[in-house]
Amino acid sequence: MLSTIIKEATKFPHQELEKKIIPIIKAIQNEASYADFLKHFYAYFTAVEKVIAPFINKNVLPDVATRRNASFIKNDIEALGCSIDELPMAVAPEVNSLFEAVGALYVLEGSIMGGPYIVQMLQKNGIKNGLSFFSGYGAESGKKWTVFTNTLNFIAKSDEDKNQVIKAAHQTFERFGHVFGDVSITNS
Repeated sequence: MLSTIIKEATKFPHQELEKKIIPIIKAIQNEASYADFLKHFYAYFTAVEKVIAPFINKNVLPDVATRRNASFIKNDIEALGCSIDELPMAVAPEVNSLFEAVGALYVLEGSIMGGPYIVQMLQKNGIKNGLSFFSGYGAESGKKWTVFTNTLNFIAKSDEDKNQVIKAAHQTFERFGHVFGDVSITNS
């Protein structure tokens, strides 16, 4: 199944992304630094959502309208008393097909599964507001992930299709890491 293959095929860029953002998360000590961190997620999710929008619709993923998206991040930033002004530069992966769009969406949707751990890290540092994005779908997160992976497994039939999905997911992880550049948290 592609959902299993893609996880292994993107293991390295996924781990590299985690190596970059987990220390940043652990260093967050106040809402202002957390809002700054969220701006990186917002910039990237917005960029990726724009390139996948022509390919991902309710015919592909019936519940697409109810899925978590960049607007959740914006709401969290605003809940922290900040705005989406002065965003970092974000370059989306190249998406020219449904298969590439699904590969990019794999990374965005997959971030839901790590969200509860991020919430725990943030709460340990006293962050209590602006957690809706990382809370994912709450008790429905596992179910939503299963719906997505079933879609992923159904869409890509040929080896060529599967390779497009994997390549796009790989590039999506890599470019996500680039958004953070040499970010370090200042808690002033």
